[in-house]
Amino acid sequence: MQDITDYYGPEVATFGDRVAAAREAAGMTPEVLAKRLGIKLVTLQRWEDDVSEPRANKLSTLSGVLNVSMVWLITGEGEGVEAPAESLPVDLREILDEMRSLRAQIKSRADTLGRLEKRLRELLKEQA
Repeated sequence: MQDITDYYGPEVATFGDRVAAAREAAGMTPEVLAKRLGIKLVTLQRWEDDVSEPRANKLSTLSGVLNVSMVWLITGEGEGVEAPAESLPVDLREILDEMRSLRAQIKSRADTLGRLEKRLRELLKEQA
């Protein structure tokens, strides 16, 4: 089972998780952050929900406003925010840990699937 303290690590947390965590650590509501970035609230919500990602210029502004590095926002490595102290009951923590572990496994499998698809396309192209 995954260690709960690794929630914001690069293998588990998503871009959206890190944006939300940095926003909360900065003490901002989604509405305040969206206004400071000059974007619509729905745009920020899409970033935090991992539906879309900002363009480079907004990513730069976002990292500056939240006082975290762009690298941390993208990869989870570098200067960011500390993982929150979670005070959940043990049974809920175990469920959350298992869900996070599954998310990491799914991401790994999706990466593998992408590599296999690329190899297949290359082989098919060679045979044509």
